[in-house]
Amino acid sequence: MDAPRLPLTKDLVLIGGGHAHALVLKKWGMLRLPGARVTVINPGPAAPYSGMLPGFVAGHYTRDELDIDLVKLARFADARVVLGAATHIDTAAKLVHVPDRPPVAYDVASVDVGITSAMPDLPGFAAHGVPAKPLGKFAQSWDAFRNGDGPAHVAVIGGGVAGAELVLAMAHALRARGRLAQATLIDSARAFTAIGSRARMHLRRALTEQGVTLLEEAPIAEVLPDRILLQDGREVLSDFTTGAAGARPYGWLADSGLEMQDGFITISETLQSSDPDVFATGDCAHMAFDPRPKAGVYAVRQSPVLFENLRAALSGHGMRHYTPQKDYLKLISLGAKSALGERFGTTLAGPAMWRWKDRIDQKFMAKFRDLPAMGQPGLPEVHALGLREALGDKPMCGGCGAKVGRTALTAALKPLPGGNRDDITPLPGDDAALLTTGGVQQVLSTDHLRALTDDPVVMTRIAAVHALGDIWAMGGAPQAATANLILPKLSPELQARSLREIMTAASGVMHEAGAEIAGGHTSLGDELTIGFTVTGLCPRPPITLAGAKPGDALILTKPIGSGVIMAAEMAGEAEGAWVAGALQLMCRPQSRASRILQGAHAMTDVTGFGLVGHLLGICEASGVSAGLNASAVPLMAGAAQLASRGIRSSLFPENRMLAPWLKLEGAQDLLFDPQTAGGLLAAVSAEDAEALVAELRAGGDPAAIIGTITKGAGGVVLT
Repeated sequence: MDAPRLPLTKDLVLIGGGHAHALVLKKWGMLRLPGARVTVINPGPAAPYSGMLPGFVAGHYTRDELDIDLVKLARFADARVVLGAATHIDTAAKLVHVPDRPPVAYDVASVDVGITSAMPDLPGFAAHGVPAKPLGKFAQSWDAFRNGDGPAHVAVIGGGVAGAELVLAMAHALRARGRLAQATLIDSARAFTAIGSRARMHLRRALTEQGVTLLEEAPIAEVLPDRILLQDGREVLSDFTTGAAGARPYGWLADSGLEMQDGFITISETLQSSDPDVFATGDCAHMAFDPRPKAGVYAVRQSPVLFENLRAALSGHGMRHYTPQKDYLKLISLGAKSALGERFGTTLAGPAMWRWKDRIDQKFMAKFRDLPAMGQPGLPEVHALGLREALGDKPMCGGCGAKVGRTALTAALKPLPGGNRDDITPLPGDDAALLTTGGVQQVLSTDHLRALTDDPVVMTRIAAVHALGDIWAMGGAPQAATANLILPKLSPELQARSLREIMTAASGVMHEAGAEIAGGHTSLGDELTIGFTVTGLCPRPPITLAGAKPGDALILTKPIGSGVIMAAEMAGEAEGAWVAGALQLMCRPQSRASRILQGAHAMTDVTGFGLVGHLLGICEASGVSAGLNASAVPLMAGAAQLASRGIRSSLFPENRMLAPWLKLEGAQDLLFDPQTAGGLLAAVSAEDAEALVAELRAGGDPAAIIGTITKGAGGVVLT
């Protein structure tokens, strides 16, 4: 017999995607703790590596080289990813608050959110300055500024090592583009006091060689959009002002009830806070037992101890103590491919030091790039005939909702006897049923999805939007829903937590759509499955697949590509930003789009059969053909790149056989990509199409005209 899947009994929540947590996730993927469910909360799908930031600013590294992809890393560690910034940790209730979602419950939590360089007390900085930390926002802002045009004036506030690295890198990058007009480093006191005299000499020389002006003992009065006013009356021109003056904790940590030191979480040798169930590491923590300056090297060295102690806290074993090193090698980038190294008073500088630093940084990042891809389980030596073919060459794809193909469904439904009820109107090809009760027309539909993301809130939103798609496609107004849930094996407490998250998220989507949840059913199984049976009211004749007319324009309200992106994510092939973008689009309701398209002649939602499959459904029901402009079809970010690499959803071959006559090139395979919670596909009067698309886009729907309805009998051609 197969080994039983063990139930999950404890929640570990990692707050922040800092260096220590990234390393913990890597170790967790190699040595998981049975029974523990891991969740990582981070504002975005990637976590920039601070050691390579100066090299990125200077132009030596791309943004991709700078970022640790937390989505891929979490997939490797079998961890859930919650994309959002934590705003509060309630240690009494053991809840982490994240905007726009139910709180995330924990048994053991760890905080690794880093620090901020925001300067709220400096007039004008919040409006016109860019804090160097958090790194993600800074990197995005700098990338946009660096790639601009015209003479550039830049300034860095803070005369520490971090400030010097930044201004040298900025000056180098802008000079290489012929844009550098002025670069200034400003400090209210003396600069570079944290390093030795020889290192200070090298750093000052580098500033001179790069043409950077150093202003010391120069307090700032105000930051303006194009300049900085000093308290002594001088002005410093700056189109891009950043701050690297000291380390500031995030304000929300102070409300946690934990013991703090100047806003930083006080930790012991075991990396535990004053609450033994809450750990902290990296720059957001204060090592009261052996205070040290803020430096990324400590977070990296703390990670093995943190990993072991988190496992110990969850399993009831003893803790390990962390002992920080007395000194560490400081490697300081000097703008060009040159660096300064200092340790124990010994100082070396030059290109060789940069190559050494680059090797160290690349070795660190390689830990997160070289993750084994997910493959199929091995077959037993003796097995039934046909098992290998049925298993296929890839895991069952959550990106297509693990659906059955159109051919199999048609074959199964065709021989069923017709109904004899007068209150049910047959709708050939439509997924929903049309009921008439007391003269009121009601649409009834049901749909469920196998989880394609481990975040139950996002998965619930996607499943709800997916189920409501049939109502919106018929022009109906959602009315009521019942939830149909299969939970994986969980302890009673984790069952309650999961159900609370799922039902809160479901209620939010249904209420926004105008519907109410009227009940449901929950059972246990091997993996999370979320579905809804929904009803809607049709105050006017419903929009069906039949009704498209030659000359109609075809409008699609969402990009396609979710199937290939989620299939790639399962295999560890998709970039985290692509996955985050696809999930966001799948969560987007189509209620507004449905109202705008009320005058459509025919409409459907694009789901498991792919764009061509659902377009064929309209053509067959309407007795028409269609010309599809493949180049006009909007694609999700990353979908074309993945398709060009040959990545396909497990349902793609079945969908492709629906139109074998079509000759495809490159990313055109995406026309058969199964979608989850896809957009609406509508046939509308050609004279109304442009205005409808403009109205859809004005509300945030990335709609496009993708083809026309033509005369014929149920065919699709590429135009």
